[in-house]
Amino acid sequence: MDRYELGDILLGRDVIRNKVKELAQELSLYYKDKPVHVIGVLKGSVIFLSDLIREMDAKVHMKLDFLSVSSYGASTKSSGVVKINKDLDESVVNKNLLIVEDIVDTGLTLQYLVNILKERSPKEIKICSLLDKPERRVVDLKADFCGFTIPDEFVVGYGLDYGGYWRNLPDIHVLRKVN
Repeated sequence: MDRYELGDILLGRDVIRNKVKELAQELSLYYKDKPVHVIGVLKGSVIFLSDLIREMDAKVHMKLDFLSVSSYGASTKSSGVVKINKDLDESVVNKNLLIVEDIVDTGLTLQYLVNILKERSPKEIKICSLLDKPERRVVDLKADFCGFTIPDEFVVGYGLDYGGYWRNLPDIHVLRKVN
């Protein structure tokens, strides 16, 4: 198995904090007159999601639910095979859904989730992602609300991991392969 170490900081905690506040303001305006069912994609989105919803206007009428999916395992590349490990707790029929994701990479996982959720007859589906990596995209999918576009680097920190490690870092780092 390849070994990796932390590389340079790609996005520092203050830059991330400011962007999360901007996204929260944008979402608060969008959802000011309609209830929203926020769906966090576990585990990567937890830190971003927590910070995001705490920054949103308290008048936004929201419910929170979670999905857990896997497509990476202990690799730096998506396998393209998506498995639902934990499904939603509630029905989403006729609800405004906001999927909160840590990163949109190939888009395969998110496309799979959107297609599964469309079959459940929601009113609308919107996507909010902290990071976007368009160079790796293999499907035509774009987040409606996006924090940062990043280069084709494997990153960890602020919820993102490699093999379950480094989620706890307050900054987002590039992961470097050790020879």
